[in-house]
Amino acid sequence: MSTETFPVPSPAAPSPKGPELLTGAQAVVRTLELLGITDVFGLPGGAILPVYDPLMDSTKLRHILVRHEQGAGHAAEGYASSSNKLGVCIATSGPGATNLVTAIADAHMDSVPMLAITGQVFSTLMGTDAFQEADIVGITMPITKHSFLVTDANDIPSTIAAAMHIATTGRPGPVLVDITKDAQQDTVPFIWPPKVDLPGYRPVMKAHGKQIHAAAQLFAEAKKPVLYVGGGVIRSQASEELLALAETTGAPVVTTLMARGAFPDSHPQHLGMPGMHGTVPAVLALQEADLLISLGARFDDRVTGKASLFAPNAKVVHVDVDPAEISKIRVADVPIVGDARDVIIDLTAAYAEAVRDAPADIKDWWEYLDGLRTEFPLGYAPTTDGALAPQYVISRIGELTGPEGVYAAGVGQHQMWAAQFIKYERPNSWLNSGGAGTMGYAVPAAMGAKVAQPDRHVWAIDGDGCFQMTNQELATCTINDIPIKVAVINNSSLGMVRQWQTLFYEGRYSNTDLNTGADTIRVPDFVKLAEAYGALGIRVTKEEEVDAAIKLALETNDRPVVIDFVVSRDSMVWPMVPQGVSNNYVQYARDHSPAFDEEA
Repeated sequence: MSTETFPVPSPAAPSPKGPELLTGAQAVVRTLELLGITDVFGLPGGAILPVYDPLMDSTKLRHILVRHEQGAGHAAEGYASSSNKLGVCIATSGPGATNLVTAIADAHMDSVPMLAITGQVFSTLMGTDAFQEADIVGITMPITKHSFLVTDANDIPSTIAAAMHIATTGRPGPVLVDITKDAQQDTVPFIWPPKVDLPGYRPVMKAHGKQIHAAAQLFAEAKKPVLYVGGGVIRSQASEELLALAETTGAPVVTTLMARGAFPDSHPQHLGMPGMHGTVPAVLALQEADLLISLGARFDDRVTGKASLFAPNAKVVHVDVDPAEISKIRVADVPIVGDARDVIIDLTAAYAEAVRDAPADIKDWWEYLDGLRTEFPLGYAPTTDGALAPQYVISRIGELTGPEGVYAAGVGQHQMWAAQFIKYERPNSWLNSGGAGTMGYAVPAAMGAKVAQPDRHVWAIDGDGCFQMTNQELATCTINDIPIKVAVINNSSLGMVRQWQTLFYEGRYSNTDLNTGADTIRVPDFVKLAEAYGALGIRVTKEEEVDAAIKLALETNDRPVVIDFVVSRDSMVWPMVPQGVSNNYVQYARDHSPAFDEEA
């Protein structure tokens, strides 16, 4: 056991009579202030009401009142993912806390540093099925790095400080602090800095030198190496170091859905995104490699396809700060536990030493990969129904906004098109729900990102299905001067589900029509809905209207903007590797990619 003292600012000098006396609720607010938190998202209720009273007097904390607790959680995620800061959300007990669960699970899957503070009923009432009681600690235990229950006001500063430390170190993730109402109301001495005791929590950040040299030797000997880059590179803020490693080794780079922007799309060594909807060069580079250098990636099923047939001839160097991920799906020949940034720095130096007397030669590998890029360019077929092509709309959003923008996507076809057709040149510019696949993520995540990055254009690229999950947060944006841009890719259906029904269920469209498009009664009418929330609403149905609408949105900074892009419902995401199928799909791509099939 050890005790860590956090190097945080000290409060005002205590009076001669001893430490300042604060209620537990006041201690919550004071602790957040002293930890450097400036923005929180939440919604009050009875069990957290004591905290909301001193929160009103804080001059250091900006509280943003959301319309639904799920919105608070996703906003905290977007805030964290766009800025590398801790995202904080607050809710009351019972349904307030359970409404956070989806966002907490989302943050857990995508390693987002988030602190969720919830109120709990009086400790004397716990276990009695009291009004708005729920065991939120038990509920969230599987989807957090840790969940705390605080019943003593004295423990509040140290618990919140510990929660922040856990959430932001090692593999980042969500931590929940549940505080009983009596702990919030009791008055106790406020002791700062707190003593934080975290026995057993010692994330390994620095890798073993022997493993680094073993990886470097494999790298130097490889004829077909690939840098397989995951979201851990972004979380560890290692993009510059990754660029140096790539240029030192000359190896091709693929960036997963969670790693888009970790390596510039414009760089000649970048092959694109791998996986179910990845580029053919990226997928086949992994599949035919003789060495995978996995950096902060976890061999997710959407990348590997059928895991037993994934990269069958490749040795694997697996770098991850979480030892539980290494060899979980693919056995690593060289396992390396450590922070991606530190490991990449060491690996770059070790590789340079390994090839000093015998430079690596991967010219033939690049000749093959460049051939794939020529043979399988990313593209899309024109629509056959006269409606807008969603790929065109999304590509124009990216081109007119530029790489300094932030793009938050919902889940489904529009998510994949946004990952494919927007060019990402920097980390933290692409936000999405990768692991959980949460509909409703985009609007509140964009809201949180705009709070964290007020000088950037922030887009929520949403589907008409996803948008209807959380569009009430437009009210939050309007009232709090958070002028996000929302592009609704409106195909009047649950698009990705409909695509699967087209391909695998003989076109039997069971419960996927949403009646939001041009050939229906428009329920709801997204332009009218936007106007009702105080946002600017625009509808676009023709290609010649696209640029003007996007430019108007970019010029409008006094309120949110919603653009209803009415697109073809028959447009599909290509390429596509069906779930559970091997990634050896060159022939499949020939049969289904628009480059080879004009009817796709």
